[in-house]
Amino acid sequence: MQDLTLSERLERTLRHHPDALDHRAAMAALLDIHALHLAPLDALDGAEHWQHHPRVAALKARLEARLRVRLDDGTPEPVEDAVDTMRQLAHADMVPSVYEWLAESASREELVEFVSYEGGPDADFDDLVAICQVGLQGLPKLTLGANYWDEMGRGELGAVHTELHARMAMALGVLAVPVDDLPVAALERKALNGYLATNRALQPEMVGSLGMLECQAGPRCRRVVRAMHRLGVAPDAVPFYEEHAAADPRHGKDWLEGAVTPLVEARPEWGPRIVTGARWRATVNRRFFAAMEQRFGRVRHAA
Repeated sequence: MQDLTLSERLERTLRHHPDALDHRAAMAALLDIHALHLAPLDALDGAEHWQHHPRVAALKARLEARLRVRLDDGTPEPVEDAVDTMRQLAHADMVPSVYEWLAESASREELVEFVSYEGGPDADFDDLVAICQVGLQGLPKLTLGANYWDEMGRGELGAVHTELHARMAMALGVLAVPVDDLPVAALERKALNGYLATNRALQPEMVGSLGMLECQAGPRCRRVVRAMHRLGVAPDAVPFYEEHAAADPRHGKDWLEGAVTPLVEARPEWGPRIVTGARWRATVNRRFFAAMEQRFGRVRHAA
């Protein structure tokens, strides 16, 4: 199926009733639909005409409903303070054990394989932030705008995060893992971004989900940097993770204080929904890292 174009895959999917797709096929199809909204231009090859086709829109809704069931994992506790709750959620799973293993004992081949699956702290984060700030005003708009400017390398092309990611991938030899080879947890993790970014009604949940990324990425990236230095990888592989290791703790703090706090003050009903988005992020990450631990032999039997 990976040899087909995006349009061909969509046409193939539309021949089946959504309920006939198993969960893996459903999530792969959902990623194709989200690609119509979010993929790089050179990946579309004319498929963008499908974006709002009635059959595609109907399929998108059905598949996202399946994803939503998987995201709503249990009954969430009441939210009194959105920022405090997000800090607690971020702290609870701050550094999964697979990152400690990477830092201390993973081989170069294992590091490359892990980064190929992990993808870095969302290499397309710039587009997600741009979508997240649409329609906001005041300090939240300024805060997310500053975050986006950092993503854009503060005006220096060589420092743009997607450019750093591309150089890292080339220098490290990161592999493009086919969708059919990704664990279902990785498909759900990717689909969450598209679900939030293509549904304006989920803007509060998107604020919470992206905020969780910022709050947790710094310590995780520091472990990857340690692994790279330990293994002596090519110099161009390191700056992407170094930048996130240094900048994301500040980004996470700014996100909570400059975006979440004033948004909840202005719209109290957004508080529980922002936390819901953070919980969704925690849920898909927990499943993804469990899959990675299993793939790497329960982190090589706890090193």
